[in-house]
Amino acid sequence: MESRFGVVLLLILVSASSAQKSCTCATNRRTLCTEDTSGNCLCMSVGSNQRVNCSVLTSKCLLMKAEMSPSKGRRFSKPEHGFLDNDGVYDPDCEDSGIFKARQCNQTETCWCVNTAGVRRTEKGDKNLRCSELVRTNWIFIELRHKERSKAFHAPEVANGLRRIIQNRYKLHPKYITAIDYKYPFIHIDLKQNASQKSNGDVDIADVAYYFEKDVKLDSIFHPSHAFNLSVNGEPLDVEGMLIYYVDEKPPEFSMKHLTAGVIAVMAVVILTIITGIVVLVITRRRTGKYEKVEIKEMGEMRRGQNL
Repeated sequence: MESRFGVVLLLILVSASSAQKSCTCATNRRTLCTEDTSGNCLCMSVGSNQRVNCSVLTSKCLLMKAEMSPSKGRRFSKPEHGFLDNDGVYDPDCEDSGIFKARQCNQTETCWCVNTAGVRRTEKGDKNLRCSELVRTNWIFIELRHKERSKAFHAPEVANGLRRIIQNRYKLHPKYITAIDYKYPFIHIDLKQNASQKSNGDVDIADVAYYFEKDVKLDSIFHPSHAFNLSVNGEPLDVEGMLIYYVDEKPPEFSMKHLTAGVIAVMAVVILTIITGIVVLVITRRRTGKYEKVEIKEMGEMRRGQNL
């Protein structure tokens, strides 16, 4: 009797373990998932404990927050590139809907304003900084550079392959993919999406760009079962460089007075070089002018001597 009870208990544990493994989030591996009493899989984003819909992409804000959450004593790796996002990954404040709050602050009480992609668009200030609105990023410019190869890919094949990936893997409507151009070894992708165009069911281009960046850098956000294969007609497209630029509906609010020391130093060197060049040119011209006058005088004296 005891042996039968043990077998039954073992089967129950195996069944429960199997059910737990099947309860995963296809579009976000940085989640904690459990089954409810009805057998539905409920997934919460790490770091924020907000419930996510695993049939669509998770918002970039929740993903960044999950990256900043400790995992086995270490943080998740930060992206190398990020109006190029030079601030990298930070621990963001997200609205209940998952989007970024317009104002972000760090632990030192330094604050700044961001766009819908979470990229800083103003100078940094203190807690008194006010951000009146979350300005929308309506154009994302992605530049890829693949490794050298014996011959270039065919441009239409590159465009078609990338378009299929963006549509099928990230579920972005094709109307938001406005351009994919290829000039060996560079690839340029334009994603454009105005606030008036985007409906509630549409994926945001900022989320698509972030997922794509992670895939290219071999740090995919998707569950491991959803492997990423970047290829053109079966040939691997080995990307060795990636830059993402963000264009907002309103211009960024950066000022010259907050230039970094490195930029100021470069400008000072350039200005000093120009001034030095002008001074040298003036001195050279003056010396040349005096020499010509003396030469003319000597020629005149020589002629008078001949006449005598």
